[in-house]
Amino acid sequence: MSALDGRTAAELRVVLADDQTIVREGLVTLLDLLPGIRVVGAAADGDEAVALVARHAPDVLLTDLRMPVCDGVGATRRVRAEHPGTAVVVLTTYADDAAVVDALRAGALGWLSKDADAEAIGHALRSAAAGQSTIDSAALARLVAAGPRPSGPPPDGLTSREAEVLALIAAGLSNREIARRLVVGEATVKTHVNHLFAKAGLHDRAQAVRYAYRHGLVAE
Repeated sequence: MSALDGRTAAELRVVLADDQTIVREGLVTLLDLLPGIRVVGAAADGDEAVALVARHAPDVLLTDLRMPVCDGVGATRRVRAEHPGTAVVVLTTYADDAAVVDALRAGALGWLSKDADAEAIGHALRSAAAGQSTIDSAALARLVAAGPRPSGPPPDGLTSREAEVLALIAAGLSNREIARRLVVGEATVKTHVNHLFAKAGLHDRAQAVRYAYRHGLVAE
């Protein structure tokens, strides 16, 4: 049975997009081997990917960044605006691809290098479907190093510490991991999270990730 055949409704439903046929077919085969994941459509460009998302309402769109007609950034922006129930994870050949930041700011919840293994892909897809970011903090620092940094105070009255916590949330860290990174108690981190969510009008970590990239906040 191929990945495009029907399976159980409980499985994670994925649309993938890549303009290279061999890569696209390889991803279908790879995802077919992962338990609990079903590919419901495969697109050759961003326009086709958005159309497949509209047709199938998948849990996640896994999309290449560099595609003709409509690239991964454009597809991400359209999917998040038109189909907010579908999370987005982007694929890139190069870890320092500046378009990754554009995609994250457009609403993608994670990115993967094309040399990622099956376990990493499965983890990223499941995390994105659960509204969690999957972005390695060291790689994130490389990605944003050359990008513009906010010169003024943090937005919406956030304190510098709250902005720092928000950036670490965007880098995919849990409250416990943030506490270890900042050398504070987990209860203190929870207090910062509650305060910054209230100030920024956020309701969950997925919104926090999008907010962080939209405002150019980055982990130090």
